[in-house]
Amino acid sequence: MGDTIWTVNVAFTREGDRTRADAMLELGGDHFHGYGRAKRAPADPSVPVIGQDLAAARALSDLSHQLLDAAAARIESHEGHTVKVHG
Repeated sequence: MGDTIWTVNVAFTREGDRTRADAMLELGGDHFHGYGRAKRAPADPSVPVIGQDLAAARALSDLSHQLLDAAAARIESHEGHTVKVHG
C-alpha cells in the first residue's frame, strides 16, 4: 500500500479586529470545509498572526469533527448499525 498525503488549504480573511480562517480539504469526491473566527480585544495590541493562529486552530478543529462524522457514517454503512466515534 502506497503512502497517502492529504493537503489542507487554509485561507484567511481579516476585517478590522476580526480574523476568519477557512480550512478546506478535498478527498476524492468529498469536500470538507471547516471555519473558525478570532476577535482581538480592544485593549490587546494588533498582532495579526495571533488572530490567524486562533482562527486556524478553530477551523481545523471544525474540520476534524467533520472528518469524524464522515468516518462514523462510513463505518455505519459497512456495519449496518449506529456507531459513535470519539475524537
